[in-house]
Amino acid sequence: MIEKIRQLLIKTVLPIRKKKEEFSGKLRLSMTYRIAWNTLKLMVVNGILFFLIFLILYISVERSSYRELAESIVVNLETFADDFGNEINPYRDKGIYLKLTKKQTQETIYSDIIIPLEDLKNYFKFIYYTPKQTSYRLVLEDTMEFFQGGQEYLAWFYYDMTKEYKKMLHLVWNMVFVYLVLILFIVLEGRRDSIKMLIPIQEMSETVNRLTMNNLHSERLNVEGTKNELKDLAVVFNNMLDRMETSYESQKQFVSDASHELRTPIAVIKGYVNMLNRWGAKDPEVLQESIEALKNESNMMQDLVEKLLFLSRHDKKTLKLEKKMFDMGSVVEEMIKETKMVAKNRKVESLAVEKVRVYGDKQSLKQAIRVFIDNAIKYTRDGDTITISCRNVNGNCVICVADTGIGMTRKDLDHIFNRFYRSDDVRNRKIEGHGLGLSIAKLIIMAHTGRIKIRTQYTKGTSFTVTLPKMWY
Repeated sequence: MIEKIRQLLIKTVLPIRKKKEEFSGKLRLSMTYRIAWNTLKLMVVNGILFFLIFLILYISVERSSYRELAESIVVNLETFADDFGNEINPYRDKGIYLKLTKKQTQETIYSDIIIPLEDLKNYFKFIYYTPKQTSYRLVLEDTMEFFQGGQEYLAWFYYDMTKEYKKMLHLVWNMVFVYLVLILFIVLEGRRDSIKMLIPIQEMSETVNRLTMNNLHSERLNVEGTKNELKDLAVVFNNMLDRMETSYESQKQFVSDASHELRTPIAVIKGYVNMLNRWGAKDPEVLQESIEALKNESNMMQDLVEKLLFLSRHDKKTLKLEKKMFDMGSVVEEMIKETKMVAKNRKVESLAVEKVRVYGDKQSLKQAIRVFIDNAIKYTRDGDTITISCRNVNGNCVICVADTGIGMTRKDLDHIFNRFYRSDDVRNRKIEGHGLGLSIAKLIIMAHTGRIKIRTQYTKGTSFTVTLPKMWY
């Protein structure tokens, strides 16, 4: 049974829902019309609630005034000595009708009611009205008990509010007319204001449609004169375009520099391949020279590609660091031993190597420090001194790599961390490199919330000081 009901609901409800979705898809009103429509609905609902509250309050106030008159009648009835008299209801002309009965016997003593309640329809508990085929009447019922001459009586009061009802109805219709005019005015004004309010959004949409990589630098939203929340949206949008432009130019420059760096080793490899093709098989010296050159260039290309991949992963926010606690002092000691083996023509000194616990990626930090050491080896001459230290300064790990090499100028210092940057002095000296090492080292240190301090003097040497902050654990 349940399954049949479910199948029936599927057959009936789903088509209706589908038709509704199709209609909604076809009827795509603009935001302006949706704002106007929602405003209209809100005004109508508020208007209905207002008129209902007004009617309830009006009837309550009128009933209270009628009841005060009825209470005065009851007070007069209680003062009669033996008989109630002939004129016991002085307010009949004001629409108050009275029926007086003995409570125990239900005997009617007095009645001036013209229309019995049986001929009226009950609207609420104490509100009655005439049917539509006759003239409209509105009657309120009220009862009061009192004692007179030792006898208990029941007074039935009917408040004929027909005149007040017609007045009220006339007033309501006038209010409805005024309210409808007000609604029309508010909707039209709201639509006009919404159009003005949505102009920045329309401009934003038009700007987005015009955007290409060729005009990315020139398309911006005008925020002059805007003083609402849309100004903040426009400013955020312009900032986003600025970031997009910067990122695009950076990527463009990155691809250009990478292509340039790869062009040289490819040209060298191509030249030696041609040389091997011509004379390599017959000349052992040419063969050996070509093999060594191809080996060196391929190693350089491999190193370049690895560095480019590292930078690319960082740009895409996919660089993962496996952080854990370890002793940086022992890592630095290992690197000092390795440096002494590699740089046999340099004086490698270690002023102080202290144990410092660091929370970070051991291999990445070792890679960053290795960059500074390799630069010290690369930019020093035979007999120069390279000093490496690792200290615990107030819980912070401070690593310093200093040399007595060629140093740097102020111009070089401003661009030292730029990708593919190599100074003219380095190029003239034909020192190998791609200008990516320091960029990678900076990224790694920054990922560990560290700092890099550089001191340099041209022809005198350079020192790199890395500070890794203390980790509370």
